[in-house]
Amino acid sequence: MSVAISYLNNLAVGLFGGVLSASFCNALNTRKNRCMFWLFMALIPLGQAVVYQVWDAGFLKKIYPLLVHVPLVLVLFLLTRRLLWPTISVLSAYLCCQLRRWLALLVMTLLHGGATTQALTELLLTLPLLLLLLRFVAPAVRPLMDYPLRMQCLFGSIPALYYCFDYLTVVYTDLLTSGAPVVVEFMPFVCGAAYLAFLLHNSQEERVRSQLQQTQNSLGIQLTQAVREIDALRTSQTLASQYRHDLRHHLQYIASCMENGQTDKAQAYIADICHEIEAQKVQRYCENETANLILSAFVGRAGRAGIGMTIRGSLPAFILVSDSDLCVLLSNALENAIHACQPFAAAGEECSIDVQFYQQADKLFLQITNPCKGTVRFEKGVPVSDQPGHGIGVQSIRAIVRRYGGVESFLLRDGRFILRMSI
Repeated sequence: MSVAISYLNNLAVGLFGGVLSASFCNALNTRKNRCMFWLFMALIPLGQAVVYQVWDAGFLKKIYPLLVHVPLVLVLFLLTRRLLWPTISVLSAYLCCQLRRWLALLVMTLLHGGATTQALTELLLTLPLLLLLLRFVAPAVRPLMDYPLRMQCLFGSIPALYYCFDYLTVVYTDLLTSGAPVVVEFMPFVCGAAYLAFLLHNSQEERVRSQLQQTQNSLGIQLTQAVREIDALRTSQTLASQYRHDLRHHLQYIASCMENGQTDKAQAYIADICHEIEAQKVQRYCENETANLILSAFVGRAGRAGIGMTIRGSLPAFILVSDSDLCVLLSNALENAIHACQPFAAAGEECSIDVQFYQQADKLFLQITNPCKGTVRFEKGVPVSDQPGHGIGVQSIRAIVRRYGGVESFLLRDGRFILRMSI
C-alpha cells in the first residue's frame, strides 16, 4: 500500500471521527464554534504530515491518541464547556469508525484483495457512512448529553472499553492477532456483560415506571373523586340557596294552612320539605369526614343506578391511613363493586353492596361484598381481567395495602365477590 493512500486514509478517518464527535456534542451550533472547529481540523493534517516525514505510519498510529483524540477532546471542551461528554463523544465516534474498518475487511475478503483494497474501500465508505450517522444516529445521541452523569457514564462505558482494548491488543501489542483465547473472547464477554447490565437496568426502570403509573392512576382516581365531591357540594349549595330564597313562600303557605285549620296539610308539607333537604346532605356513616364524603358519593351513584348499598361500621376522625390512600382504597373497591352490580340492575334484578369497616388496635379492617355474574379468573389469588383499562384498581389497592404492611384477599363464594383488607 502506497504512503499516499495510507496518508489519505488517516485524514479521512480523522475527518470522520472529528465531525461525528462534534455532532454528538452539538458543538457546531454557532458560526463561531464552526470556525474554531474547522480551524482545528485543518491543523490535524499538518501534524500528521510532520510525523510522516520525520517518522513513519507505524509511529503515527501509536501516537494518534495524543496527536488527534486528546486535542479533539480539549477543543470540544472549549466549544461546549463540558469535559465528560466530549470525551464520551470522541470514544463513541472511535467505535463508529470500526464500521468502516469491518465493511472494508468484508469487501477485501470477498474480492480477495489486499491492504490497498481495504484502504481504498475505507476511503470510499467514509462520506456515505458519515452522512448516514449524522442523519440518523447523532440526533438520538445528542439528548444524552443532558442526562445525569450516571447515565452518561453507562453510555460511554462500552466505547471506552473498546478503545482501550483496541489500542492495547492491536496498536501497542499483537495480542489479538496472536490468538490468545482470553483476548479473543474479551469483547464477546463485554457484550454479554453489557447485555446483562442492560437487562438489570431495564428491569429497575420498569419497576419505577410501574410505580409511577400506579401513582398516576391513584392521582387520577383522587381527582375524579374530588370532582364528584365538588359537584355534590355545589348541588347541595345550589339547592340550599333555592330553599333559602323560597323560604318566605314556604312559610307563607304553611301560615295560610294553619290559619285555615289545615294542620295536617301543613305538617305534610313540612315533612316533604324536610325529606328533600335531608336527601341532599352528606350522610354521616362514621366520624371520619373523608370516609363520609366518599361513601355518600358512591351511595348516590349506586342509588341512581338502581343498586342498593348497606354500610355498617365505625371509623374515628383520625386514622393512620392518609386521606389520599383511603380515597383510593374506597373509590377503587366501590367502583369495582358497582361495575359488577350493573348487569343485575340492567336486568331489573335486586342487588346490593354490603360495606363493613372498623378500626381495632390501630388497624383498619374493610370488607366489601357484592353479587357477581359469571366467573372471575384468578392468578395467584388476585382477580385479573383481559379487558383494556380493567385491573388497575386491584393493582392500586394491593400497592397501598402492601405499602402499609397490610394484607388483602379476594374471594368468590356462592356468587358473591368478597374483598377483605387489613391495614
